[in-house]
Amino acid sequence: MSGTAAVETDRSGIVLRGVEKIYAGRHVLGPVDLTIERGGVTALIGPNGAGKSTMLTIIGRLLEADSGRVSVGGLDVRSAKSREFARAVAILKQENHFMARLTVRQLVAFGRFPHSGGRLTETDRRAIHAAIAFLDLAGMEDRFIDELSGGQRQRAFVAMVLAQDTEYVLLDEPLTGLDMRHAVGMMGQVRAAADALGKTVVLVIHDVNFAAAYADRIVALAGGTVVASGTPEEIITSEVLERVFETPVDVVEHDGRRVAIYYRP
Repeated sequence: MSGTAAVETDRSGIVLRGVEKIYAGRHVLGPVDLTIERGGVTALIGPNGAGKSTMLTIIGRLLEADSGRVSVGGLDVRSAKSREFARAVAILKQENHFMARLTVRQLVAFGRFPHSGGRLTETDRRAIHAAIAFLDLAGMEDRFIDELSGGQRQRAFVAMVLAQDTEYVLLDEPLTGLDMRHAVGMMGQVRAAADALGKTVVLVIHDVNFAAAYADRIVALAGGTVVASGTPEEIITSEVLERVFETPVDVVEHDGRRVAIYYRP
């Protein structure tokens, strides 16, 4: 099979067929059959241990499925050439630890490696500058990552991913460690990346109300399987959320949007 062989003839989305991951004889994911359409923002929601990050990591080629097939934009995740895949798909894991002390500009420049091979061109520098500006980091380029606040640091890592200039952007819990203001700002930038930059963004997120407010599609997982997939109007319902999270959930309308209330005294 060639490096660009597709799971299906559709080259305009993410396709998983029969995907499974097993640890110590336990299914942590699958079997999953799912198609994520090209464009917009897709949110993966579900309780801890539902398989969200495992599925995202398999799509991003950082973890190999035990069985099944995955394609992204027509590229077979298992067999596509590394550089070709890195020019199509960028992934940001939740745990980001750089041993070296890097400035913001140096960190963001890592995103250009699939294009530059470490030898930055003027095109690479423009992409780095654009990503820094897009994430509101202008003026911080020469600051070290460990000198930034949690919100600034998270924006710098997302800037690195956007500098890679891929159509598909995978984000694993990008709101981790962010307060309410910075979380709202981050989701606004995620939304803008899809709308203004034409990215297909898939993110793991715990707050279902952020998913409802900013995503075009929501995939709800529980126990390693897809329980439901659809628009926020289809997924943000008491019936679906109670089935996914196994806890009482009220859903109300506020300003034309659905809001889940899951606090019970």
